[in-house]
Amino acid sequence: MSDEAFLAAMERRFTTMFGLAPSPEEVRSWRRSWPALVDILCSAGLDALHLLLEYSLPATGERVDALLLGRDAGGRLCAVAIELKQWTYAYLSPLRPGMVRINERVVPHPARQVGGYVHYLQQWVSRDEFPLTVRGTAVLHDAPPDLIAALRAPVEHGPASAYPVLGRDDLTPQPSPKALAQRLGCAELSSAGRDDIERFLQVKHRPSSALLARAGKVIEGRDAFVLIGDQDLARQEVRHAVTAARERSNKSIVVVTGGPGTGKTAIACRLLGDLCQQPHGNPRLLSPSGTLTRQLRRTVGEDSRGLITTFLDKIPAGITDTSVVLLDEAHRARTYPDHQRDAFPVTLGNLLKRAAVTVLFLDERQIVRPTEGLTLQQLRQHAQASGLSFAHIDLVSQFRCNGSHAYQQWVDDLFQPEGPVSVWEGSDYDLAVADDPEQLEQWVADHVRGGRTARMTAGFCWPWDSPPTPPLLAEVEIPWRGPAGPRIWARPWNSRADEPAFDHPDVPARPFWATDTGGHDQVGCIYTAQGMEYAYNAVIMGGDLVRRGEQWIARPEESQDPQLRGLPSHRYLRYALNTYRVLATRGSQGTRFYSTDAITQDFLQTLIRPYGR
Repeated sequence: MSDEAFLAAMERRFTTMFGLAPSPEEVRSWRRSWPALVDILCSAGLDALHLLLEYSLPATGERVDALLLGRDAGGRLCAVAIELKQWTYAYLSPLRPGMVRINERVVPHPARQVGGYVHYLQQWVSRDEFPLTVRGTAVLHDAPPDLIAALRAPVEHGPASAYPVLGRDDLTPQPSPKALAQRLGCAELSSAGRDDIERFLQVKHRPSSALLARAGKVIEGRDAFVLIGDQDLARQEVRHAVTAARERSNKSIVVVTGGPGTGKTAIACRLLGDLCQQPHGNPRLLSPSGTLTRQLRRTVGEDSRGLITTFLDKIPAGITDTSVVLLDEAHRARTYPDHQRDAFPVTLGNLLKRAAVTVLFLDERQIVRPTEGLTLQQLRQHAQASGLSFAHIDLVSQFRCNGSHAYQQWVDDLFQPEGPVSVWEGSDYDLAVADDPEQLEQWVADHVRGGRTARMTAGFCWPWDSPPTPPLLAEVEIPWRGPAGPRIWARPWNSRADEPAFDHPDVPARPFWATDTGGHDQVGCIYTAQGMEYAYNAVIMGGDLVRRGEQWIARPEESQDPQLRGLPSHRYLRYALNTYRVLATRGSQGTRFYSTDAITQDFLQTLIRPYGR
């Protein structure tokens, strides 16, 4: 078969396997790298080994460029993960030693990248019943010696040093084919039988007992997941419901409801730790929020990749009828038509059908988009219709907002569609209205200088056209009148990139805006703030939600959110109220409000003392 015919066949196979066609850039990459790799392997005398291309690691959603399979000197099946690069240059910075910039893209260092693949295969595939040795190599077949030297330097003393970085001059059979095979980490490998290859292709990817034990111990030792009072009682109730469901051998749904700050995420994480330490466990912690997923992985550690993952369009790999799945932020689960052909979302319904027990953590008043959202009643009805057991646990105690039940109740009342709202008279939470946006920003800056976390958020009422990388445009622009006359306050939205910009490490990536240094210099929105918390919280209410008399009026035409601005006013109102309720409950110690609408600002000042008075 010619190279072009082979590539065409692989495009068809890729589309069948992954449900979408490869991008033109990906095909160009194949065209440049695959023939080069085959030539290198043949030159090293490794043509009898089995080569897998674009091998999927289902629990992570990633793919290994190439995987070489053979038998090692001890007779065990061995997999060599190969990361292929066509680089001829790259930019490295001491500020980001684990990352490399190629043109405008920032990517992991190739040795770290291949190390991640090796770690995955060791933890998710190799186990007692399927022993597998795993190695890894980065093959940069076009890279000159100076680039290879620069890439080797930052990883030569760390764990990534175990994975060779080979360039153009390293990939020739000099002084012998055996020496090239040695550099590739394949010197003693011999051909594996067809049965071995089939066993490898059919093996189920699931976390090893060692991985589960480590993750469980890490979670148990994290102060962030220490439970207090009713939180621990709720954890015990959920554990009891899970145990009862397992004993009945009946697939079950457990729904845990509670408002902001009742500890849903902390309970979910502690439960994951508990389940990781149980024999024969196969748990998962899922969230529709990529921001929350990234934050939790950082807290628990890189070992949690695959155990803690984002739930959007697909059921994560390895979930079986013995699995307990914890779905945090379940109110954000996708429900739009591609996922909901019936009265219940299809993908979520399949997840509930597959797992032994699914525990969903839910707050209906945090549904902020028409394309997402579940209710307790929907889940109860689905359980009944599907023959699933059902249990409901309601969390009451408030652990955010300084534990202030009064503030939580006041916010809940404030963001009702209509009706009178009582004046704030609480003394256990720092609440006020800022007179202007500069005062709001100064309040945030003062707390940050004092070593406390503080952030500004706003409704999605301004354009968001900044490029993913800095410099960010100051698009949140608010005109106001001060003592000296008209003024304009302007600040950028948070970065849209998933990783920090290579040359601007002081600008946090989107998932870490709420926690990393520099986040107070940008304005967050509902999609970066939801699920997060910080000590002090500044909320800018835009023109999409205004107060008139004893009711809120929704003005979707003021929104810049493409999913919401076309809605009729009565439908938009629910999402706007929920959005500002979520934003108003992110601060653990204090909150400042400011509205760009003068009448709404006056209304807030009748309810809450102005800032500094």
